[in-house]
Amino acid sequence: MKLCRFQTPPAGAPRVGLSLDDTTLLDLTALGIAGLTELLEAERPLALLEALVQAGPPRLPVAAVQLLAPVDDQEVWAAGVTYLRSKKARMEESDFSATAYDRVYEAERPEIFFKSLAAKVVPTGGPVGIRKDARWNVPEPELALVLNSRGDVVGYTIGNDMSSRDIEGENLLYLPQAKVYHRSCALGPWIRLGASEAEARAWKIAITIGRAGAPVFQGETSVGQIKRSFGELAGFLFRSQEFPRGAVLLTGTGVVPAETFTLAEGDVVTIGIDGIGVLENAVTRV
Repeated sequence: MKLCRFQTPPAGAPRVGLSLDDTTLLDLTALGIAGLTELLEAERPLALLEALVQAGPPRLPVAAVQLLAPVDDQEVWAAGVTYLRSKKARMEESDFSATAYDRVYEAERPEIFFKSLAAKVVPTGGPVGIRKDARWNVPEPELALVLNSRGDVVGYTIGNDMSSRDIEGENLLYLPQAKVYHRSCALGPWIRLGASEAEARAWKIAITIGRAGAPVFQGETSVGQIKRSFGELAGFLFRSQEFPRGAVLLTGTGVVPAETFTLAEGDVVTIGIDGIGVLENAVTRV
């Protein structure tokens, strides 16, 4: 099952939908479901959704609605250096910080950092940003864990952790500026429920960057290449932390363009993950 947030044009209030086949939605708000959190916090989300389907909510074509980012007011956090490729790329971008990235890959404690407030998350179809004061900007395609307030993984979505690699490479203390800025986080379009970690680890993550109608970069990796378990990452996020409405945790990237590549305004970033769908965003300068 796949959940979403959507609105009807031109600017209807956010609603909650359940995807039947990526072309048709069931409007769960028509049955009184006010937000995603109500479903994600349920003791048995799938059983609740099955009961809602049996109630016969209205059906809408996906093409007739605008999909929103699949977060109510959950914070978005991110884990870094979880793939070997990511470790190597972060070491390559900075001689100054190379040993820190090498050590965190092998350490017991993962790198975890704040990424975005829910209100700032970009949905599929919206523009993601590259900083005006950065020279080397890249997308980072990632599986995102959707967590309830108890720290349980209840679903998965697609994330784009936009990054200014030259700023981060200059000094690792600049990580917040390299990672957290206007339009630096995109999520969506769906939250996939009901998949185990073993199933999710078999999924492929693929990215294509288009420029003037032609691909200028393509890459892929497997979720199975993430070093740490989902439970381990979620457990560290929830240490000495509380998330009353849950959280979303990006799990790191295993696809990194070459040092000679940087995003340009007008590029289109398309990220697909098996079992979830496709997140697509144009690039703008912010």
